[in-house]
Amino acid sequence: MAETTKSDRPPARTAPEAVERLRTALGGAGIVLPSLRVDPVTGAHGDPYALVDLGRCNLGVASRLAAALEVCGGDDV
Repeated sequence: MAETTKSDRPPARTAPEAVERLRTALGGAGIVLPSLRVDPVTGAHGDPYALVDLGRCNLGVASRLAAALEVCGGDDV
């Protein structure tokens, strides 16, 4: 039987689920995006294509986010 990894999980089915999964993954890397949320305009009526608002962050958080992406193979950051 093949081992399942977190990256094998199916995509989130709702915007709130996507936000929570992203918040959890970022938190595991020591990154907190205080403004992370479902976009209030596109998510107001449960739109299946609602946007996720990553919000703003300070330079320290931006640097930690870039470093985490670089570790995961995001060399083009």
